[in-house]
Amino acid sequence: MPWSAFLADDPDLARAVTDRFAAHRHHVLATIRADGAPRLWGTEVRIVDGSLFLGAMLGTRRADDLRRDGRCALHAQPEDDGMELGDAKLTGRAREVLAAAVRARFLAEDGAGPATPFELFAVDLETVTLSQVHPDGDRLVLRTWRAGGGTTTVERH
Repeated sequence: MPWSAFLADDPDLARAVTDRFAAHRHHVLATIRADGAPRLWGTEVRIVDGSLFLGAMLGTRRADDLRRDGRCALHAQPEDDGMELGDAKLTGRAREVLAAAVRARFLAEDGAGPATPFELFAVDLETVTLSQVHPDGDRLVLRTWRAGGGTTTVERH
């Protein structure tokens, strides 16, 4: 599902996760190599017009991985101290975006100047999880949204 469907389904969780990804420029992306092993990358994430986008320089292995097998996971950069904003992660399937209008809108929203050649992927979400320490400090609260399944909350002491 696109980010817009997640936002419509659970606006509070979507805003909290958006804040986590907006707090830092770089995050951790997991892709699948051709031999089936996981591979980790630093990546920038942008949410534009209801879609979550990943960009890549032209000809990177990251783009090759996503094109070959779109399954991916994304982990927002953790805070240096504390977990006030929580720990956000998601899983989904990336699909390459070739439409010139979408790519132009992405660049305009990103505030970048004239683009060097790049590859762009939109992530269709499967799960989104935000883990936070409860304000009382005595437990961990995990809120997980699943495409087509809504949101569940689990508290661990």
